[in-house]
Amino acid sequence: MPIRINLLAEAQAAEDLRRRDPVKRMVFCAAFLVALMLVWSSSLQLKAMLARTEVTDRQMQIQTQTNEFQRVQVDQKKLTDVQGKLDALNKMTASRFLQGNLLNALQQVNSPGVQLMRITVNQSYAYTPGTKSQIGQVTEKIVVSLDARDSSASPGDQVNKFKESVANQAYFKTMLNRTNGVQLSYLSSPQPGPDGKSFVSFTLECSLPENSR
Repeated sequence: MPIRINLLAEAQAAEDLRRRDPVKRMVFCAAFLVALMLVWSSSLQLKAMLARTEVTDRQMQIQTQTNEFQRVQVDQKKLTDVQGKLDALNKMTASRFLQGNLLNALQQVNSPGVQLMRITVNQSYAYTPGTKSQIGQVTEKIVVSLDARDSSASPGDQVNKFKESVANQAYFKTMLNRTNGVQLSYLSSPQPGPDGKSFVSFTLECSLPENSR
């Protein structure tokens, strides 16, 4: 029976030992772990980048909503100012002084010997600037001046009667100030008229309550 001699047995055994060297296995494991760590680190960086992108998007959305909210506040303030002005105009229109009613009321005032010569309506307005919490106001003051002549038999006697007649007329009682609504502001001395009859000139001032809008 032939005898087989493996001349490479010693070399193969050495190679086998070299392949089973624990140091190499540790190096391989370490390389694998490093690669795994790199993959994990890359995934964390990717997640961080995605998170930063989401945060930036959220911040932009918040900024956009903040700007829109500020615009809404500005528009709301403008709307409130316009509505306030519109309400003031409506109030002024509803409570405006109608001179037709004044003339109609004067036709109902009658004193013998008294002749109404001129009617003057003085309307003045004073503006009060507004504040942050309140809009400005306009105060209206109306004074009606009645220039008349008393050419009765005794000139001057009818002046107070005419004054009382004006003050007690229904329209004037409603419209004028409750205190000193009608005042005598001028009274002349007797003087001869074109027809030879004497007369006195006088002026009554009728004050309406101040109205703020």
